Amino acid sequence: MAIPTWRHDAAMSSPCAKGAHEAMSRLLQAMSHSCYNSIQLHATRQRPTIVFVPTRKHARLVALDLLTCAAADGEPHKFRLAEAKDVDPFLTRVKDPALKHALSYGVGIMTETMPDAEKQVVQLLFESGAIQTLVATAATCWGMTVASHLVVIMGTQHFDGSGMGQSDYPVTDLLQMMGRASRPNIDDSGKCVLMCHSPKKEYYKKFLFEPLPVESHLDHFLHDHFVAEIVTRTIENKQDAVDYLTWTLYYRRLAQNPNYYNMTGVSHRHLSDHLSDLVEATLADLERSKAIMVEDEMDLSALNLGMIAAYYYISYTTLELFSSSLTAKTKLKGMLEIVGSASEFDSMPLRPGEEDIVRKLLMHAHLTMDSARFTDPHTKVNALLQSHFSRQALAGDMALDQRSAVVESVRLLQACVDVIASNGWLSPALVAMEMSQMMVQDLCAKCEAAGVSAIFDLMDMEDDARRELLGLSEVQLEDVAAISFEMVQGGEVLAGEQVTLMVALEREMGELKELPPVTAPRFPARKEEAWWLVVGDSKNNTLLAIKRVTLQKAAKVKLDFVAPAAVGQHNLTLSFMCDSYLGCDQEYEVDLKVLEGADMEEAD
Repeated sequence: MAIPTWRHDAAMSSPCAKGAHEAMSRLLQAMSHSCYNSIQLHATRQRPTIVFVPTRKHARLVALDLLTCAAADGEPHKFRLAEAKDVDPFLTRVKDPALKHALSYGVGIMTETMPDAEKQVVQLLFESGAIQTLVATAATCWGMTVASHLVVIMGTQHFDGSGMGQSDYPVTDLLQMMGRASRPNIDDSGKCVLMCHSPKKEYYKKFLFEPLPVESHLDHFLHDHFVAEIVTRTIENKQDAVDYLTWTLYYRRLAQNPNYYNMTGVSHRHLSDHLSDLVEATLADLERSKAIMVEDEMDLSALNLGMIAAYYYISYTTLELFSSSLTAKTKLKGMLEIVGSASEFDSMPLRPGEEDIVRKLLMHAHLTMDSARFTDPHTKVNALLQSHFSRQALAGDMALDQRSAVVESVRLLQACVDVIASNGWLSPALVAMEMSQMMVQDLCAKCEAAGVSAIFDLMDMEDDARRELLGLSEVQLEDVAAISFEMVQGGEVLAGEQVTLMVALEREMGELKELPPVTAPRFPARKEEAWWLVVGDSKNNTLLAIKRVTLQKAAKVKLDFVAPAAVGQHNLTLSFMCDSYLGCDQEYEVDLKVLEGADMEEAD
């Protein structure tokens, strides 16, 4: 059980939003000596201690301050509990000079962005008792497996890039940090020193010493829940929606804590009116967004945007943005800005000083961004994606944010393709598909600089140049190029008649029995290969048919579309687009002769 020991110094004043990061650094510096004294007082007999700080920068500064305090007391190796000869072999596996220096004196540093190899070294030295103190960022508390006798939480606020300056840690995070105190089967009790702003002392005592109430926030996320349930026909009318809510924690908490949910009473009438108003308001928002349709003011049915949102698990507001922003003339620059503006990126963290990094990234970006606000998380996403396209190396938190943005964007682009296809636009659909390839292979600027625009240009390159451009082995290059297919098509059709196009796809897999994941060393997740088959009229920018397929060794795909209304010869295009590999796209001309239909003859 963690026993909080309260400490509050006069230096712990609440920083204002302006210069918040600098104020926080000064505040932590003022608390460093108090942290050192707390370790001496509560972690006697060289018992282990974990110190939580807001950011990576603060972790390094606090670790250095602790070593400085120990040296001032004449015990520079106070926190190292093992002989130097026993610790030195592990330090050879650490590349970070600051971390190596701190470990040599008995203080470890753990952040969410450090390499796994270095993290394992720090955990091993701390768990084995070779070092006494571990300074960790607050974000690592949920994935941390080590425990200690003493936990010191230096400050209860973190920088908020939204313009608020400082935000308090969630109480759940504080409880998780406190939970690291007390080693199982070793300590009878643990201790926690929580350093906070003096007026917040009673607030934290209330929430840390008393049971934490669990309230429902379903009403804040109800729109997307309703979309999914309406698509699966779990909810078919408004009464079903009200009944759905009665089976949730939200309904149970309404009567227990009505003030929290802005209710004036707990009678059956009050509950019924509150649920009815909530359902009406939520469904009205969905109807305005064209995600669902309300018939006869009661029955509910999903529209195309709602189906896409539920299939890709995307917010309805994102689909509304795609529907209103995508046009028949959308190019790569517009597509990137639209995807970067998705609601899924609203929570992208913006740390102190990152606006300068975002500004520099966009200054050297391939695509400019008009009226960019560098404190906007969506602007940051745009910069991260463009740096990914150009293989520009990032480090630390920015690299971590880039990985999450890239993985999320692939799903968003697939939804973009579906939205564009429902409007029948060919050109922007192909742009979204090409951008999906760039997300996986990040070869935008390098391919253009090398004059590579198709697989044939890639094959004409010298072996060394091709290997340097793609970063793939010769065997992997053969896999990329070993895709072939043949097509079976019809000739003459009537105007407005249903046309069926049978496409036969085949690839050479050699000795492989099943297709391996996509070879994408710089894509931060496992990716399975998929293809789009698209029939369109490039002259009129019209998309007639589209189907997404997963190709193993061979497959036959049927594409159905309506013949053009204009009589005459039509030169359609059958495009075979990969969602993962650049340069594998192929196009074939489909000659279609449209004759006058029966309706036209009767009209004549």
